[in-house]
Amino acid sequence: MKTAYDIIIKPVISERSMDDAQLRKYTFKVAREANKTQVKHALEEIFGIEIKQVNIMNVKGKKKRQGRTSGMTSASKKAIVTLTEGSKEIEFFQSL
Repeated sequence: MKTAYDIIIKPVISERSMDDAQLRKYTFKVAREANKTQVKHALEEIFGIEIKQVNIMNVKGKKKRQGRTSGMTSASKKAIVTLTEGSKEIEFFQSL
């Protein structure tokens, strides 16, 4: 059984995710085998928030080259979480 900290890997800090934070949408990098229900329960346990909706997307690895050697970056999974109106905000994103 995975813990909540095994499912949620790290928050995604980008220009777009910071703009979405004002709309109560937060982006996290999650484990590849996690589903929407597991992500919802993990975030509710970690931050003590109420979640309205969870959207998940698979991010494919990109081709990268260095000289004549080519390879791929690792694939990952992202979750965009929308909070309910009555829920408190995540303090981690407010301090940035």
